[in-house]
Amino acid sequence: MVKAKPSLGNIVRHIRTSNGWTLAEMSQHVAIPLSTLAKVEKGHLTLTYDKLVDLSDKLGMSLSDFLNASPAASQPKGMARRSVGQTADSLTIETKNYDYRYLCTELRGKIMIPLISRVRSKTMQEFGELLRHPGEEFTYVIEGAIEVHSEFYDPITLRAGEYIYLDSEMGHGYLVADGFEEATVLAVCASAATNLQQELIAQARGEAPKPIKADAAGNAEKPKLARSPTNKKAPAKARRRAGTA
Repeated sequence: MVKAKPSLGNIVRHIRTSNGWTLAEMSQHVAIPLSTLAKVEKGHLTLTYDKLVDLSDKLGMSLSDFLNASPAASQPKGMARRSVGQTADSLTIETKNYDYRYLCTELRGKIMIPLISRVRSKTMQEFGELLRHPGEEFTYVIEGAIEVHSEFYDPITLRAGEYIYLDSEMGHGYLVADGFEEATVLAVCASAATNLQQELIAQARGEAPKPIKADAAGNAEKPKLARSPTNKKAPAKARRRAGTA
């Protein structure tokens, strides 16, 4: 028996049937028009991040629990795990700067978070503050060109076929490069941190609080100001990471 892919439509259908609701009953319960809910179930319509948060809240669930509510049974970690699919099976999330398509969503507890992203912002004023999250990431440009801004390095332009690997805890952000209306990239974020997917979405919208580190005595350190991305030289620590020191 082929198990249903945990797309947004399958998640909504699973929650609805688990509660014994008809589409009309769920529509009344979550205050979403019946026609909209039907399109979401059929995979003809997606929801923005704000609407997903509102929907999960009305269902009495956290966003993480909502995204994990799937008819596909959790698979144990091990060498036998695999995921095969196509972009139509992905979970689409729209944020301020990017449109994400999360892949392999049926696998839980992943170390790697693969996604395809459409980059939309063209200036740092439009983008806002650089993003930071646990782990490392690899980004490959599929279409168009992007301008990569990072905390310790000058901006660089990457075109289709070019890529970058960087420390995700370093402030970073991707813009559409001059001469292009938009760009599409394949990104893989890797971290042992839990709920990385939800943190990525929240940080892209500028909602996630920045972690406050403590010193050896347990006192909270003052947050450091981000260095200008126009600095000509990276600090010694960053240059050592890059193997240039």
